[in-house]
Amino acid sequence: MARYQLLLLAGDGIGPEVMAEVKRLLAFYAAKGVADFDIEEDLVGGAAYDAHRVAITDATMAKAHGADAVIFGAVGGPKWDKVPFEARPEAGLLRLRKELGLFANIRPAIVYPALADASSLKREAVEGLDIVILRELTGGVYFGEPKTLTDLGNGQKRAVDTQIYDSYEIERIARVGFELARRRRNKLTSMEKRNVMKTGVLWHEIVEELHKREYKDVQLEHMLADAGGMQLVRWPKQFDVIVTDNLFGDMLSDVAAMLTGSLGMLPSASLGEADARTRRRKAMYEPVHGSAPDIAGKGMANPIAMLASFGMALRYSFNMAKVADQLDSAIAAVLAKGLRTADIKSEGAKIVSTAEMGAAIVGELERLAA
Repeated sequence: MARYQLLLLAGDGIGPEVMAEVKRLLAFYAAKGVADFDIEEDLVGGAAYDAHRVAITDATMAKAHGADAVIFGAVGGPKWDKVPFEARPEAGLLRLRKELGLFANIRPAIVYPALADASSLKREAVEGLDIVILRELTGGVYFGEPKTLTDLGNGQKRAVDTQIYDSYEIERIARVGFELARRRRNKLTSMEKRNVMKTGVLWHEIVEELHKREYKDVQLEHMLADAGGMQLVRWPKQFDVIVTDNLFGDMLSDVAAMLTGSLGMLPSASLGEADARTRRRKAMYEPVHGSAPDIAGKGMANPIAMLASFGMALRYSFNMAKVADQLDSAIAAVLAKGLRTADIKSEGAKIVSTAEMGAAIVGELERLAA
C-alpha cells in the first residue's frame, strides 16, 4: 500500500471543522487499503499567533517542506485584526506559498447538476459549467517591493504596493495553463490589463510568444481582466481554462465561486515546479472559502470544498485519478439525494451539519466501493 506524508494545517474559524471531515475521509481510505497516510498536524494563522506570536513557525515550515502534500483549512478573523502586519494570520499562508514555491493555483468551478439553481445566475447560464481559473500565486502586487505605508504629516499618508512580474514567472504559469487546456477542451483565455499596466503588456507578450512557439494546437484568446469578470457573470460557459495574475486571479476566482452557488463548493490546488529527478511537486490544497468566524463552532460549515481539495491532492500529488473521480461522484450523489448545508440550502432539501455532510459522502464512498 502506497504511503504518503501529509501535513494538516486546519487554521482558524471553520478550518478545524472542515478538516475533521478530511480526517474522516483519510480513515476510510486507510481502512480500505487505498493508501496509508502519515499525518502530522500543526498550527497556522491566528492559532499560531496565539501560541507563538507568528503566523507560522520555522518548525512548521520545515514539516511543510518534508510533506508530500500540505492540506490547509482557513486563517484569519476579527480577533487578529490588530496584530502586527507581518504577523497577521494571512502571512502564514503567504509564507507557505512563497517558500514552497507554489506558483500555480488551480481553482476549478464546477456546477453539480443538483446545485444549478443555487447559483446567482440563471440555470441555463451555469448548468454543466466546468471551468478552471489558473492564478499565478507567488508574484505580482502581493509580493512586490517596495510595499510601504508612510506618514506624510498634516494628516496625510501614502500607501505603496508594487506590481512586478519577470518573464520566467509569466511563462511558467502560462505553460501550466496550456498543458491544462490540452487535457480538457483545448482552450486557454489569458486575462490581464495591458491597456493600463506594463505588467499586462509583458504578460500578453510572453503568453503570445509561448503559444506561437509550443502550443499552436491550443485555442488562445486574450481578454482584459475587467471584461473577463463581466463575461464570467454573463456567459461563463464560454471559458475552459483562464490564466491570470495573482491579484486578478484572487478576484476572478471569487466571482467564479458564486457561479457554483457558494464559496463552500470551491476547492483549489497550489503547485510548485516539478523536481527534475523525481518529477514530484511541492503542493498545498485548500478550499477557496475563508475562515467564516461568524459560523465557527456551530456545525454549519460546508465541508465539500475541503473534501474536494483533498480530491485534487489525490489527482495531482498521489496519481490516484480514479480515486479522485470516485470522490467527485460521491459528492454529486449526496447532493442529488437532497442533502445540503445551510449555505446551499434549497426548497425541499434536507439541511445537515458539517459532520453529517462529511459522513454522508464517506457513506456514499462505502456504497460505491461495495
